[in-house]
Order: sequence, then C-alpha cells, then structure tokens
Amino acid sequence: MENSKIIIGYIIYLPIVILLTICISKMLFKNGRLFMIDIFKGKEEIALATNKLFEIGFYLINIGFALYIMKIYSSAYTTISYQTLMEILSKKIGGFTIYLGVMLFLNLYLFFRGRRKSKQVFTTTKAS
Repeated sequence: MENSKIIIGYIIYLPIVILLTICISKMLFKNGRLFMIDIFKGKEEIALATNKLFEIGFYLINIGFALYIMKIYSSAYTTISYQTLMEILSKKIGGFTIYLGVMLFLNLYLFFRGRRKSKQVFTTTKAS
C-alpha cells in the first residue's frame, strides 16, 4: 500500500513542477525577448536565437532539478498516510517553487547585466 501512495505522489508532483517550469519559462523568455533585441542592438535574428537557447537551458536545468529531487523516501516514514503524502508534496513543490523564483531572478539579473554591458560598449564605441 505504501508504494501505491508514493506512486500517487509522483503522479501529482510531476505535472505540477513541469507546468510551473513551462509557465515561468514562457513568461520569462517572452518578455526577455525585448532585452535580447536591445542587447544585440536590434539584430533580431541573433537575439531570438540566443533567447531560445537560454530558454532551452532553463528547461533542462529546472526540469532536471525537479526530477533530481523527486524521490519520496518511504523508509523515513513508518507509514505514509494521505496527510503525510500531502505534507511531503507541499515541501517538495514549495521548495521547487522557491528554486524557480531564484532562477527567475538570476535570469533577470543576467538580462539586466547584458543590457548594461551592451550600453557601455555602445557608449565607449560612440565616444571613439
């Protein structure tokens, strides 16, 4: 019976973390597109290609991490009740959501840093 509850946990966990990753990624890279175009000074083709590569990397890192932390350790609990299962899932999904937030801000930082560096190079080039 314990294994079937763990399987139920996985069936609940996986779609939630994958959908969270997809939703955050779509929002981040839809809006990040404008930063990339600005960073690459209107060269839309290379900006969009770079943005797509960042998006793929975001998927790989985040879904990979979600799968890495997925395991529910049944030996840590004498019996897994549905309440215990929900508490385990809330910790896993909550922790993953916090991790996604950190990744979102890291990507925003990289976008802003790239934009700032791009403007510095443009200003230096223009002054020469």
